[in-house]
Amino acid sequence: MSKKLLLEKAHVEGIKHYDVYRREGGYKSVEKALKTLSPDTVVEEVKKSGLRGRGGAGFPTGMKWSFIAKPEGVPRHLVCNADESEPGTFKDRYLMEFLPHLLIEGLIVSSFALGSNDTYIYIRGEYAWIVDILEQAIEEAKTNGWLGKNILGTGFNCNIHVQRGAGAYICGEETALIESLEGKRGNPRIKPPFPAIKGLWERPTVVNNVETLAAIVPIINMGGEEYAKIGVGRSTGTKLISACGNINKPGVYEIDMTISVEEFIYSDEYCGGIANGKRLKACIPGGSSVPILPANLLLKTAKGETRYMNYESLSDGGFATGSMMGSGGFIVLDEDQCIVKHTYTLARFYHHESCGQCSPCREGTIWLDKLLYKLEHGQGKLSDIDLLWDVQRKIEGNTICPLGDAAAWPVAAAIRHFRDEFEWHVNNPKESQIKNFGLAHYANPIQPITA
Repeated sequence: MSKKLLLEKAHVEGIKHYDVYRREGGYKSVEKALKTLSPDTVVEEVKKSGLRGRGGAGFPTGMKWSFIAKPEGVPRHLVCNADESEPGTFKDRYLMEFLPHLLIEGLIVSSFALGSNDTYIYIRGEYAWIVDILEQAIEEAKTNGWLGKNILGTGFNCNIHVQRGAGAYICGEETALIESLEGKRGNPRIKPPFPAIKGLWERPTVVNNVETLAAIVPIINMGGEEYAKIGVGRSTGTKLISACGNINKPGVYEIDMTISVEEFIYSDEYCGGIANGKRLKACIPGGSSVPILPANLLLKTAKGETRYMNYESLSDGGFATGSMMGSGGFIVLDEDQCIVKHTYTLARFYHHESCGQCSPCREGTIWLDKLLYKLEHGQGKLSDIDLLWDVQRKIEGNTICPLGDAAAWPVAAAIRHFRDEFEWHVNNPKESQIKNFGLAHYANPIQPITA
C-alpha cells in the first residue's frame, strides 16, 4: 500500500468544507511556515524535498522558486496553473473538486515563501463548477483568518483570486497563461525574459500547477528531508496519476514512484488489469503529448530491465525506447485499439489548439491532421508515412512553446513503434476503416506482453 500524502483525507465526508478540513489537521503548514520559518527557509525546505513540477516538465520546484527576482518596491506574484487541458489528465480537477482547502493551504505557504500578496488561480474554463467550490473555500479561509491582511498576526498579507480561462489548451503554457490573465490573446511569449524576471504585468512571477502547490503542504509539515526519503532517486515524494483507457479501474491514484509499470496496470490496488480480459497493446504514460510505448517497451526497458513509474525509468533510453512521466495522464490501450486512429485523434486536437503564432506549428499541425486523415480513411500512400515523419521532424524544436513538440512526439513515436500498422492501412484501404482495428488486423503484429 503506497503512502498517501495528498489523498489521505480525500474520502473523509465533508472534507471540502473548512470545519472538517481544519478538524483533520488542515492549515498546520501555514501556522508552521508563518510563525516559525522565514520565506527563504521555506524555499530551502522545498529544495531539500526534491519536489519536481507535477505539470509535465518535472523541473525542480525549489530551484524555480529561487530564480524569482526581488527588486525593491516591485510586487511579486504566484500563479496557480489550473488550466488542466492535457487529454488523459484529470488529477488536478480531482484535487480542486474534493480537496480545495489543500490547494489553498499550499498557495498560502507558497505565497509567503515567494512574497506574493496577490496570488491567482487560472482555471480551465470548462471547470465551471469547480470555480464555485474554490471561491467558497477561499471565502471560508478568509473568514477564518487564513487570507487577507496580517495573517496570524505575522504581518503577511495574501489574497487569492480565481480567473477562468476560455478553454484554450495553449494557456496551459505559463507565458500564454500570463498573457490571458492580463486580458490578452493567449499566445506564448518569447523567452527570455522568463516569468521569474518579468511575468504577470512585467513583475517577477512563479507559475506552478495544482498538484505541485498542494504538495507544499506535506513538505512543510514533515520537512523536506523526510519528504525526499519517499520515492527513489530524483523522483521523490508521491505522484498523482490519472489512469484511463482500457482498464478495469480508471481513476486518480497516488503512487510513491517505486512501483513498476506492470504492478500499476495489473494490481487490484490500482488499475486492476486490462478490461474485458484483453491483452495490453500500448500505453501513453504521461498525457497525450508524450510518446506512446508498445507493451514490450512499457513493461521492460530496451535493456530488459523492469520499467518503473518514475521520471527516470519512463524516460530511460530516450524517445527511441522510452517516454516521459509528463503530467501523469496514463492512457492504456488494449489489443483492439488502432494506433493510427488514436494518433489521428491527437493530431486533430493539436491542430485545433495551435495558437498559430509559429509557422512550423501553425502549418505543420494542419499537415499532420490531413495526412493522418488520409491514412485512417483508406486514402493514404506509403510515401505519406515518410512525409508524416518529415513534417513532425520539422515541427519539433522549432516553436516558441512546447505545443509544437507535443504535436510531433505522438506522431513520431507511433511511426517508430507501429510503422507496420500504418503500412497496413495503406495496403488495405477498405479494411482500414474498420472501427475496432487491432492486433489481428495487420501483418506481423507486435506481440503484447501479458502479466
